[in-house]
Amino acid sequence: MGIWESFRVALDGLISNRLRSVLTMLGVIFGVGAVVGAVSMTQGAKVATLQQFERFGTNVLTVRPGEMTRGGIHWGMGSEQTLTYADAEAIAKECPTVTAVAPEVNTMAQVKAGNTNTNTRLAGTTETFPQVRNFALAEGTFFTDRDVKTRRKVAVLGPAVVENLFGAGRSAVGQRVKINGVTFSVIGQFVSKGDTGFFNQDDQIVVPITTAMYRLGGSRSSPGSPRDSVRSISVQFADISKADRAQTEVEALLRQRHRIGPASNNDFNIMSAADLIQGALEANRIMTLLFGSIAAVSLLVGGIGIMNIMLVSVTERTREIGLRKAVGATPRDILVQFLIESTTLSLLGGTVGVALGIALAYILRVAGLNTAVSLPWVIVAFSFAALVGVFFGLLPSRKASLLDPIEALRYE
Repeated sequence: MGIWESFRVALDGLISNRLRSVLTMLGVIFGVGAVVGAVSMTQGAKVATLQQFERFGTNVLTVRPGEMTRGGIHWGMGSEQTLTYADAEAIAKECPTVTAVAPEVNTMAQVKAGNTNTNTRLAGTTETFPQVRNFALAEGTFFTDRDVKTRRKVAVLGPAVVENLFGAGRSAVGQRVKINGVTFSVIGQFVSKGDTGFFNQDDQIVVPITTAMYRLGGSRSSPGSPRDSVRSISVQFADISKADRAQTEVEALLRQRHRIGPASNNDFNIMSAADLIQGALEANRIMTLLFGSIAAVSLLVGGIGIMNIMLVSVTERTREIGLRKAVGATPRDILVQFLIESTTLSLLGGTVGVALGIALAYILRVAGLNTAVSLPWVIVAFSFAALVGVFFGLLPSRKASLLDPIEALRYE
């Protein structure tokens, strides 16, 4: 028999036992569907993670003060006041790879507009903040370098603060607010960026760093001192490929400025978005492999089910096999026929399983979860299903091809 004739005969055999064929395919269907569905969830988490990093900017280093230790107790990163406004200015001037620097002090503040008040995060920074931290203005303007130098009392509000103080859909530009009892003019408001998981970026007010230090008590150093402490320094460089070079330059400069000896540890910490992204992607890759491997176990179970049913089918059709051999079918014809049956079962199951997995991913997305169907993993799952059909169909097919025609015709 030719290959198409073998396929037709195999298909007739499957159709004649529809219920058994469908039940046999269930293992493959659920296996492939589970692989596609599980991987779509991890890929969705990967996309969501990258989007979160993009909100901060992937070409940014964050420098934070070191850890304070008192009486053997570690107070955590950032508890020591080791970074200054002068450090930030030096980084901007002396590090060639750096394109912009935004130092920052922050605290919680009581803000009042008319009879409405709210408690929100107050950030004091410089005119480079929108560029470095990837913030866009929905309305108005951001403060300038002159505003920073003159300690002007101006503020830019996040959309959550605007809504809390003035109501949804209202504009705050041109209004006046009191921050810890000090009157400020609102000159702009940000586009919404959402919650990062650490704090709500929409629920904050940004003012000139010098204003926060000297008019709102944001500095722990004496006013006028060139070493006013800052909470963090965001350092922007051209692109992510220059992350290591920028980090080396910043670290070397700060060690020199802080007079840290070769044998001493840094009194600051540098966090790179590139390192965080790499760590997140590695964790996601491990989770993808874990979920995919667990789901693939059901594919193996489905393959064992195919082999079991095919062995039963060979036993049931022993006389048919003997008759085919008696009229001229070769062992190869019999082998191909049963191998096509097992492979067809797995391919049909794989096709339905892919559709089931994509449907599951869509349902989860509608339910609010982040999902993303990965075409390479769909191909892998479908190919694995085909291999399962071939591998687990070999033993029954070989058994059928080796039957003695005379013994097969006499089989009861």
